[in-house]
Amino acid sequence: MILETFFERFDQFAEAPNAVAKLRELVLQLAVRGKLVEQLPSDEPATKLLERIQKSKERLVKERAIRRQETDPIDCDSVPFPIPQSWVWTRLGEIGDWGSGSTPPRGNHDFYDGGISWLKSGELNDNLALAGSSETVTELAVKTGSFRRNQPGDVLFAMYGATIGKVAILAEPAVTNQAVCGCTPFEDVSNRYLFNYLVSQRSAFHEASEGGAQPNLSKVKIVAFPIPLPPLAEQKRIVAKVDELMALCDQLEAQQQERETRHAALSRA
Repeated sequence: MILETFFERFDQFAEAPNAVAKLRELVLQLAVRGKLVEQLPSDEPATKLLERIQKSKERLVKERAIRRQETDPIDCDSVPFPIPQSWVWTRLGEIGDWGSGSTPPRGNHDFYDGGISWLKSGELNDNLALAGSSETVTELAVKTGSFRRNQPGDVLFAMYGATIGKVAILAEPAVTNQAVCGCTPFEDVSNRYLFNYLVSQRSAFHEASEGGAQPNLSKVKIVAFPIPLPPLAEQKRIVAKVDELMALCDQLEAQQQERETRHAALSRA
């Protein structure tokens, strides 16, 4: 496998610009294409998983727990890349409940310095356990404004400007401004798999954004974005393997920085 070659011969590639960053990108690209872990015949096909998600979604809509998000069916002739037979293509709007936040009027001091974290897109930095924020809002602000109440485990996605495609997983209840979209994945969808997929598609999200000096992605575009969905058991194996390989990338990065420090010291000497 090309990935094994990269790790075995990393010293040969280490001097290339952004070598570790490119290796991280390769790991994620292989992961979301079904090329990082083995497909097992014992895994329930993702088509069955998607059927359960649809039933769960309809139940939540009827209970008025979520709003219906209509998306067009996936055209199999126009999918971005091939996937294993046990996987299925769907859209982001089909695998979770999405919603953004807002900014309370700055002139109303009753809306700020409360006990509720209020996150902005610049605070999302691919964090797996995001807690705390530079500003907080009050319960009054949330009750009177247009906010989605995000919960621990929800996935946050930045929609505006240079931060487009930055993601995070919440470790506490929080609300966001209008530049961030939050997602509660439906049952049988791993928030960590969704996180990895969103990170892997960052360049595609940038290409899909609109606007000049301040490009942005609308919620409509986000929920319509395609996602390859593996069986749940494989989602978990993918997440575990990605974690393992990213830890190796961290080690390689530390070794690379150490070599650069020694080289700089020798040059000064």
